[in-house]
Amino acid sequence: MSSALDRLKNLTNKISSYELSRKSNKRRLQELFVELEINNKVQDFQSLFDFKAINLSGVSLLHEDLGAIKEGKYLQILAISYDKNATVKSKNISLAYFGRVESVEHEIKNSVVEFVLRYRFEKSFMTLEHYHSMLSSFGKVE
Repeated sequence: MSSALDRLKNLTNKISSYELSRKSNKRRLQELFVELEINNKVQDFQSLFDFKAINLSGVSLLHEDLGAIKEGKYLQILAISYDKNATVKSKNISLAYFGRVESVEHEIKNSVVEFVLRYRFEKSFMTLEHYHSMLSSFGKVE
């Protein structure tokens, strides 16, 4: 009985930790949304999540060299929109342009990387909720 209760406590702690991280992440993401002036291209913060994905150019997002600049490239935040009814289904939209990556201030580059990672973190929670909801419509959620 005790081990089942311990497992439940551990699971509860983990879930509440994820929720706290998610709330904190979303707050910081909203700050970056304004700091990086993405609000000039996207009217309200919640509309950011209408994009299929957000990526960047000029800087690596790979774990082993996260934040490393790609010489000769331009730093910008790109959103990918998707329209299933259009002839060209997906389209890249520049949300923010910062110029040649070599000349961008280190703090700005780091904020751009942070923004994209935080966006993806929140988007992954939204995706999880979406699929959980879909499975529940089949009565198959355990």
